Amino acid sequence: MTQPKNHPYGSETEIPDGYLNIMGYVDASEVNGPGSRAVVWVQGCLRECPGCFNLESWSFAPNQLISVDNLVEKILKDPRNQGVTFSGGEPFWQATTLGILAHKIKAAGLNVMSFSGFTLEQLQSDYAPIGAKDLLDELDILIDGAYVESLAINSPDSPVSSSNQRVHVFNPALKDQINWASDQIEVHIFQDGSRLITGYRGGLELTENESL
Repeated sequence: MTQPKNHPYGSETEIPDGYLNIMGYVDASEVNGPGSRAVVWVQGCLRECPGCFNLESWSFAPNQLISVDNLVEKILKDPRNQGVTFSGGEPFWQATTLGILAHKIKAAGLNVMSFSGFTLEQLQSDYAPIGAKDLLDELDILIDGAYVESLAINSPDSPVSSSNQRVHVFNPALKDQINWASDQIEVHIFQDGSRLITGYRGGLELTENESL
């Protein structure tokens, strides 16, 4: 992946073409968008927002490298997945590859949503990250705006985590499905005993061999 010198993914953290650098993945989440969804947490963010839920996602160092084709296969393997959500980290620093993933997922009949610390206007500008417009073209829903701790919301009536953030519904079929809330927490327990806690209050917590 060739990036300009001011792009956070430079030569020292190069990602092979067709691969994503991710922090985590889960199937069948119901607190990260409408319905039951696969969630991909990408690795890398420059913002370092106070109160960030996923501090481990800030580094751009390679974490879990996975190919688009393998990730598509993983997502489609679970019949509970009605859509896919990109979170992070900042998804739009890997917009080109996520756009390819989104296109393949939509071709299989699933919808695609993304969170971003960028605003929609920034993503549509000439200064947007590489591939931003291509990824936007594939999205059904975008939640935009950086998390602002002083504007935090934990409410059963709000799908965003701070009041500056906005919900953009590009697919009219989903306009009545904005039904997740900022005070929801979800726990996934895996076969090896590790667990993943996701949701606005829970953030994203990955631990090993820990029981509830």
